Amino acid sequence: MASTSETGYAKNVANLETLITFVTAFGATYNPSKDTLKLSALQTLLSDAKASLNTVNVAFSARSNAVAARESAFEPFPKLVTRVNNALKATDTTSQVDDSAKTIVRKLQGTRASAKLTEEEKKALAAEGKEANQISNSQMGYDDQVENFDKFVSLLSSIPQYAPNEEELKVTSLSALRDSLRAKNTDVITAEVQLSNARIARNDIQDRPLTGLVDIAFDTKVYIKSVFGASSPQYKQVSKLEFKKINS
Repeated sequence: MASTSETGYAKNVANLETLITFVTAFGATYNPSKDTLKLSALQTLLSDAKASLNTVNVAFSARSNAVAARESAFEPFPKLVTRVNNALKATDTTSQVDDSAKTIVRKLQGTRASAKLTEEEKKALAAEGKEANQISNSQMGYDDQVENFDKFVSLLSSIPQYAPNEEELKVTSLSALRDSLRAKNTDVITAEVQLSNARIARNDIQDRPLTGLVDIAFDTKVYIKSVFGASSPQYKQVSKLEFKKINS
């Protein structure tokens, strides 16, 4: 569902188009001295505003697609990590290696090093004058998952005993997956930046002082009032058209 601000910008553009339709019908009577209020300038402004809305819509769709692709790529990730970890446990690795792997896997799966304290346990510690500080090892953000998986793959590649026969569990396959996940995450970041820039450009066209869509539309309505009069049917045609600055 579109946000109020997104629909507000679209409404401004729709109302400008309606305003221009009335201005065109006024014919030669509409003859402002201010260049930005002339019909040709209004039509150019409308074209630019429509283009900026379209750019935002395209960027929004691209971001949505990138997010969906990332979610799909990461969906089987936790189960794969569990399989890899089990394959590693089945080898003759040292306890130090097992501990290193366990730490990384815990972060990848969002689990704690120790069980979470119950409220009763916290109260008991408080009664003894001890602080119940528990730091979660969960690092489930996409950036964190990619970096922790990179560490996991690097660790596996350094372990001679880790040599599974299953293709998807091999270090080469895991390395390719890591690169793919990182690329999917980068695609989302890039799409978010492009969407943000598109919104900035759209907002500027509509909200900037004096020469933005909202101020130009307001001045156009004032000019129409001055030409035809406040109680004229011509001014009544346009007086109810609203133009709002969304982020000002």
